[in-house]
Amino acid sequence: MLEISKSIKKLDDIDIGDNIFHYDYNVNHLLSLIADGVDQEDTLFLSSYRSFEGEVFENFIYEKLLRYAEENDNIDKFILKGFHQRRQKAHANTLSISEKQQIVYRTKSREISEFDAMFITKDKELYFVEMTLVKSVLKLRKRLRKKKALLETIFPNYEIKALIILNEGATGTRQFPDYCTVWFTKEFTAKDVLDYIQNPDSRELAPISRICSTKMIEAHSLKLYQFRYYNTMSWITKTLRSHKKFTLDMNFLYKDTVQRYHNLYNKFYIGYIDIEDAKKLLDLQGEYQEDQRVIVAIEKKYNDEIVLTYYLQKNRKNLYLYSFNDALKVTKEKKDPYGITVTEVFHINKMMDDSYKLSLLSLTKIKKLLRAKFERN
Repeated sequence: MLEISKSIKKLDDIDIGDNIFHYDYNVNHLLSLIADGVDQEDTLFLSSYRSFEGEVFENFIYEKLLRYAEENDNIDKFILKGFHQRRQKAHANTLSISEKQQIVYRTKSREISEFDAMFITKDKELYFVEMTLVKSVLKLRKRLRKKKALLETIFPNYEIKALIILNEGATGTRQFPDYCTVWFTKEFTAKDVLDYIQNPDSRELAPISRICSTKMIEAHSLKLYQFRYYNTMSWITKTLRSHKKFTLDMNFLYKDTVQRYHNLYNKFYIGYIDIEDAKKLLDLQGEYQEDQRVIVAIEKKYNDEIVLTYYLQKNRKNLYLYSFNDALKVTKEKKDPYGITVTEVFHINKMMDDSYKLSLLSLTKIKKLLRAKFERN
């Protein structure tokens, strides 16, 4: 069990020097709000400031973890990022460092996951670290689930665990799974960093303090199991629909390996409905081409319930997610045009021939089966 040090708990900055001031911060929007005299209680200001403060907290804790790892005899390897590592281009299908100097795993064109920090113990445990200032962490579970599943896939020889670092007062931590270790620090503030950014002449910074240790390694040096994101996604879709008797192969869906992939992808695409059925089901308005498809997915919610969701892609970058809320009302969400879901739907739609067409009756049956399985569990 990892024990928090007093230095981290108290957010003592003596051992990290001025390192926290040497990082680059995304503050243009925040500075523009300050220049415009926006009230500090305004929601725009609060949102921008909290985002900035979260960045500073992540960098502060990363600096502390570097030193914690150096001193902890049970930690064998610690992944470098930021100005501590040699600048490396983000490579596809491996752990590497992004342009923003973060630890990432990506496909050729899209980032799959980002990790605040990562280290390996002598007991063959691989820890990924989440640091956040949010007070309610219930929604964090879905992100943890995805990251753990990815790491289990590419590092099958390690036991994957998570270290969650929060400020005192955070709620919802009892809902975290057993693989999570939670540390609480005192309340964090980034005021001194913002003051310096606004007035860099206010202090002369000490040079960057670096850790020289054989434990410190580059992300790309870790050997991992090859994982092909889109190939695996296509294989799952094909296998789910290949049962000779049933529309959806439920036995395949609930295999442990497949459920791990479900945690990773969050959704599996299982077919499509035509636009006329989609209009009836989702109350679509407007004009659509006759051959417009709506892609059907089975999506895993934060509580592990699997539900049907629907994706309508009018063009390459224009994608909408339709789903039903707890009151059974249709909700509509525009997806990030540069997010991975846009690429997934485009890819899977090209793969699906007419045999993947689903009827409204088959959707009703699938929905009942998924609900019954969830209630039994």
